[in-house]
Amino acid sequence: MERGNYTLLTEFILTGIPYPLKLRTFLFVFFLLIYILTQLGNLLILLTVWADPQLHARPMYIFLGILSIIDMGISSIIVPRLMMTFTLGIKPIPFGGCVAQLYFYHFLGSTQCFLYTLMAYDRYLAICRPLHYPVLMTTKLSFLLVAGAWVAGSFHGALQAILTFRLPYCGSNEVDYFFCDIPAVLRLACADTTINELVTFVDIGVVVASCFSLILLSYVQIIQAILRIRTADGRRRAFSTCGAHITVVTVYYVPCAFIYLQPETNSPLGGAAALFPTAITPFLNPLIYTLRNQEVKLALKRMIQGSRNKSKV
Repeated sequence: MERGNYTLLTEFILTGIPYPLKLRTFLFVFFLLIYILTQLGNLLILLTVWADPQLHARPMYIFLGILSIIDMGISSIIVPRLMMTFTLGIKPIPFGGCVAQLYFYHFLGSTQCFLYTLMAYDRYLAICRPLHYPVLMTTKLSFLLVAGAWVAGSFHGALQAILTFRLPYCGSNEVDYFFCDIPAVLRLACADTTINELVTFVDIGVVVASCFSLILLSYVQIIQAILRIRTADGRRRAFSTCGAHITVVTVYYVPCAFIYLQPETNSPLGGAAALFPTAITPFLNPLIYTLRNQEVKLALKRMIQGSRNKSKV
């Protein structure tokens, strides 16, 4: 496609992450296992929440089920394409495929960010205002909040995709990254990217900072409320319901802040940091929520025992 004196790109080549050639097969198998276990683990969480009547009517576990869907989506968008970089030959991604990958990654990623905030607010109401919790956080309201998170995430993803691909791209088509993300793609633009970089910094910075601030504020109130609980068992149970959420929020926000809010976008550590929100965190979330959450573990036991009893009949 011609425009002016240069040819616009119709496809991109993802260079992937740097690795020794002798580790090619190992890395392919490693990320294949990560992908399979991510899908199975999150599917197990989703089925457990759906099948257990004590969980699927509670807002906290509605949010957890939605989180599993998002994790499965992010993993499916990124990891299979990452695995292709460990195979022989050059496998370009079409221009439209690159647009779709960037859109859906930021759509699901920002929705996840909003969802973590909703989960923190839910824990705040449950622990700090337990008597009013059934009135303040109903099942209907939780679904409305989730719908709002999806809409806001979709708008954020569309904004980033439109701003990124409104620019002309020509010359080299090698994206020095393992997926089509904003900083890596903008380096190939044949136009000034200052406005894009500023809008990306401000937009993602506002989303991350506002969500993280609300989560932090919620947990300051939660910790104060937990410390006022007189019994050690009560404090332990309260902390156990929040421990998993605090862990996944930390694993999610620290790499994201490192990738998008640092002044130098071409840092060699950026690719390693990006593996956390795209591949590692979706894999770890089911493990964290099953190991740190007593109610999920009990629901899993009930589901397993129920299936065993049905098989005996």
